[in-house]
Amino acid sequence: MAFAQSRWYPALTRLGCILLGLLLVFSYAPFAQAWLTLPVLILLVLLLRDKTPREAWQLGYFFGLGWFTAGLSWIYVSIDTFGGLHPLATVAILLLLYLYLSLFPALAFWAWRWLSTRFHAQAYWTLPLTWLAAETLRGWLFTGFPWLELGYTQTDTWLANYAPWFGGSAITVVLFTVALLSVHWLRQRTWHAPALIAALLLIPLVLPQLTAVSRTSDNVSIALVQGNINQSIKWDPDQHWPNLSRYLDLSRPLYADHDVIIWPESAVTMPEPYTDDILEVIHDEMATTQTAFITGIIDIRKDNYYNSVIALGQDGAQGVTESYQHGHSNRYQKHQLLPIGEFVPFGDLLRPLAPLFNLPMSSFSRGDAVQEPLRAHGWEFSTAICYEIAFPGHVRANMTGSTDFLLTVSNDTWFGRSHGPAQHMQIARMRAIELGRPLIRATNSGITAMVDEHGDWLARAPQFESTTLSAKVPLVSGITPYYLWGAYGTWLLAVLIAILGVLPVVNRRQKK
Repeated sequence: MAFAQSRWYPALTRLGCILLGLLLVFSYAPFAQAWLTLPVLILLVLLLRDKTPREAWQLGYFFGLGWFTAGLSWIYVSIDTFGGLHPLATVAILLLLYLYLSLFPALAFWAWRWLSTRFHAQAYWTLPLTWLAAETLRGWLFTGFPWLELGYTQTDTWLANYAPWFGGSAITVVLFTVALLSVHWLRQRTWHAPALIAALLLIPLVLPQLTAVSRTSDNVSIALVQGNINQSIKWDPDQHWPNLSRYLDLSRPLYADHDVIIWPESAVTMPEPYTDDILEVIHDEMATTQTAFITGIIDIRKDNYYNSVIALGQDGAQGVTESYQHGHSNRYQKHQLLPIGEFVPFGDLLRPLAPLFNLPMSSFSRGDAVQEPLRAHGWEFSTAICYEIAFPGHVRANMTGSTDFLLTVSNDTWFGRSHGPAQHMQIARMRAIELGRPLIRATNSGITAMVDEHGDWLARAPQFESTTLSAKVPLVSGITPYYLWGAYGTWLLAVLIAILGVLPVVNRRQKK
């Protein structure tokens, strides 16, 4: 008690929140210390449980600073290498990003304590709901930045079994609920808290037995080509044909033994329609060998640039093939563009300031929000390009009941040997778990991989090597509950927890 009243207590509490946020980075890939998440959240609830709304805002903000500084430190690699800025300017830009993102955990904790002090102490149980609201806002405002959702830390644990039912965000709701119950038990020693904790932790062990998703007896032979083209020369006009030749040389040995061959994002660096002749040759060659081919490419239409994925070769199950021409229907155009990298807000003002705001291919137009899956050898691939895979609602909206595979193509070469690509792959695996479909991920330098409908590895290529990756990928039937109701299930879960927390108060008032 005396320590809590000392002049050092506020500063040490803020430092403690920063350190808790910093620790969370080890819960994510590639460190994979998933067990850390719960102790961090329990300690955070202990620190904030009796604070005023103003104090909760401040401490939540310091927690966010630690969380995002460590978790997103990999962005420094791309800005420092390709941004053309002084290191101090790079740090300043990143600090602005971290300061902005920290507003959302601060908002969540402020709302939680405001409800508890303004209405009733039982609003203690609303934290999962206020956190969900703040995270939803973070994933939407200014086109959204939903990276580092806490549920991703549990991708490799049994708690991931909640995802096919309610989505990855529901795992975060469960984690915060367990943290609240743990603190409640530490303070009041009620018998029901351990029982509820056990139930929340054990229920996901039986959930896989209750879903309608199951494997068929068939599989598809898929090959991914990882070109490992250096980012510094990727967009050099003199390198267009050498880059294409590398991919073709790696692919030709794969024709006879694979149903589908996939290249990564913008593997073909010379845009359509300037490559129509060579694409037509590739299309005819693939169709002749009864092979389907999917590649990332830049498309130009009426002075609009689109980050696209096109499917060539055999697109039908019985050799039926649509002839290739620029604008053919078997394509996907990226909708969720990356700020700065693919579009520059206030471009006329920012582009003259530094190379960071004038990167190659940073003036893209958006494709439609919902598009048809790509057709390849009779199978359907619901597609997301790079950053889009971090938006669960977008990926779900572009899946159909007939989707066979989730496909994401990317180029994480921007981020070098940092932990960014590992986080990106972890996010992609969560989409496979949520939607109950194998996920195929082709990248320029890694992580190139294929995972099954449970997010488990089927094959994975080493990073920073020019190589190919092959696997027999199972076909799956059935759909997950999350596909049916989307984020509504997560909201219902959070609201239900808040209501159940308030019920004892209502019952006592009725008895009086």
